[in-house]
Amino acid sequence: MDQELADKRCERGILGLVLAILVFGPLATGAVRPQDFLVIQGLTVVAVILWITRIWMNPNLRLLWPPVCWGVVAFVGYAIWRYQNAEIEYTARTELIKVLVYACLFFVVINNLNRQESAQVVTVTLILLGMGVALYAGYQFLTGSDKVWHFIRPAQYAGRGSGTYICPNHLAGFLEMILPLGLAYTLMSRLEHATKVLLGYAAAVILTGIGVSVSRGGWVATALALFVFFGVLISQRHYRLVAVIAFAILTSASIWFVVNAQLSQKRFEQMFVGGKVDDLRFLLWKPALQIWHENFWWGAGPAHHEYRFRQFRPEVVQMSVDYTHNDYLNTLADWGLAGVILITVSFGLLFLGVFRCWRFVRRSNDGLTTRHSNRAAFVLGASTGLVTILLHSVVDFNMHIPANAIVAVTLMALLAGYWRFATERWWIKSSLGVRLGVTLLGGAAALYLSQQALLRGTEWMLVHEADQAANYSTEQIALLNQAHRVDPMNFSTTYRIGEMLRLLSWQKGPDTDKLAYEAMEWFDVGMRTNPYDPYNFLRYGMCLDWVGKHDQAGKYFDQAVKLDPNGYYVVAHYGWHLVQLGKLAEARPWFQRSMRLKYSDVAESYLEIIDQRLREAP
Repeated sequence: MDQELADKRCERGILGLVLAILVFGPLATGAVRPQDFLVIQGLTVVAVILWITRIWMNPNLRLLWPPVCWGVVAFVGYAIWRYQNAEIEYTARTELIKVLVYACLFFVVINNLNRQESAQVVTVTLILLGMGVALYAGYQFLTGSDKVWHFIRPAQYAGRGSGTYICPNHLAGFLEMILPLGLAYTLMSRLEHATKVLLGYAAAVILTGIGVSVSRGGWVATALALFVFFGVLISQRHYRLVAVIAFAILTSASIWFVVNAQLSQKRFEQMFVGGKVDDLRFLLWKPALQIWHENFWWGAGPAHHEYRFRQFRPEVVQMSVDYTHNDYLNTLADWGLAGVILITVSFGLLFLGVFRCWRFVRRSNDGLTTRHSNRAAFVLGASTGLVTILLHSVVDFNMHIPANAIVAVTLMALLAGYWRFATERWWIKSSLGVRLGVTLLGGAAALYLSQQALLRGTEWMLVHEADQAANYSTEQIALLNQAHRVDPMNFSTTYRIGEMLRLLSWQKGPDTDKLAYEAMEWFDVGMRTNPYDPYNFLRYGMCLDWVGKHDQAGKYFDQAVKLDPNGYYVVAHYGWHLVQLGKLAEARPWFQRSMRLKYSDVAESYLEIIDQRLREAP
């Protein structure tokens, strides 16, 4: 095969893989499920291998390395170091895998899709995808559908469009990155008129999709970003008239929708109670700050926020909180000030490049006709889209949704590639040392991601089989044991096995004590692999109470309360422990507090028992 033809096919293969990743993520409900992210992980590995193949196949292939690349490399190095020092290995490893996937995609895109045609293909694909997802959201909004594919959305999202995402806020985050691209290519590009009409229609549908999401953060972020977008256009004399007309039309349509959409008015009214801002997300910010203050420079650890949150949870928040509704605070809690500085520097270098290349990508006006530019359209559209998601991240966690993070990373890489229009200094010749370096680093990342994909895929299949088996059956426990052998650091598997054995023990069969001790062994593994999960300590203490070792159980209940002092479930079971000790009067306030935090059938039933026994006492 001709070498040039083979190289071209590899390049097209990489473009196809990147497009597949960009399309699959949003359609797979944001790729938040492990099995969905595994698909993206596998496609990324193949893309890296094709890139390495191109480097050795085409010795003249140059490496594009603008300053932002150093920021990305620095954060990846920091992420690897934090993973090695993390207290919860499994969680940190899961987050590291995401960081490596995003970094690999960034370098693959910037070095293989830096042709103007590639950026245009990616952009048009995203715009059309956004239009399709927005149409689905409109259908949900108009029909009141609570389904996303075959999934049923939580009742709290009733009446709102979420498209192919479960949460409407994440739909808004996805669409708001694409909307400026659609507008820019409609108003500024050199595409054919029919294509521009299609893209203009798509942009209108995407704006409608943001509207029907009824995402307050998405609305505000989109409005602010569009002010910037049209401000730039209006400052350009040859775009001024069309920009003013487009801005007036979009503003009028948006105002009409907000005024006439009753659900939107209700959601904004819910923010203000008694003249004060009242939104649950703001209650989640203080715990994130407390976690950060305890781990100022380096953070609690990658993705550790979920498990450290319980220690600082407010009394009114009784749900499980994976992420705080603020990407910046979440990053501070997980990665510390050092991590935030590295990310800030990376974005700073990226936008510095945007400012530097802006005058090089615009086409000059000859005074008679407007000289449209695809380059300028992409730079303005992509940079505005990134600004929008950064604004929205103040009140949501869109960057923790893989599909949205991948769109942002792709736009960053394509934007960084536009440095080449400002200067040639960032091109690096493909010397033997450069090719060896890329091969070693890229190959190591691909090998690690492949190994982890195989491991996590095998584990997921075993857990999935266990979910299909009869509850508490020997088959189900055996399958979970196999999953544990595949990945011994997954504390959720050990907890499930321990809890099954504990419940079997409580059936008071001939092996009741034996099963309880076996359950304690699994809870002990959970304590070591995740020292911040209160439920392993709680269940271990309950098993000790069950086998009559009440004097040893107390310290485990104390530790559970220390890890989750305001959790209604933990508080109720501390009262249960006191009942086992015969301390009914002391147990009563614990059950009462549990009921104040959140209704608990355990607390309610034991309060009735305690009150009856206290009345019957002589």
